[in-house]
Amino acid sequence: MKRGGCVYIMTNSNHTVLYTGMTSNLLLRVYEHKTGKHSKSFTSKYSCTKLIYYKAFSRIEEAIAEEKRIKGGSRHKKNELINGMNPQWNDLWTEIKDW
Repeated sequence: MKRGGCVYIMTNSNHTVLYTGMTSNLLLRVYEHKTGKHSKSFTSKYSCTKLIYYKAFSRIEEAIAEEKRIKGGSRHKKNELINGMNPQWNDLWTEIKDW
């Protein structure tokens, strides 16, 4: 059985830090970032609790490849990606929390 996945980007309240991640359960993973479940993680250290971008894939391998592509890109490219989906950089948690 093949599972899908999501690539996502989190930021802090000042939008100075970007974290790119990949998961098979976006709702749970974003909740973990927001609640600081992993207190020693990068996102906890830099208060990245705002979901500003996500994209779903039908195959986990596609999500992994996209995560690597995004991580390998510049801040400018990440900003363009975010602005294309979410130009106001709103917290998309409100969009996904009732999935």
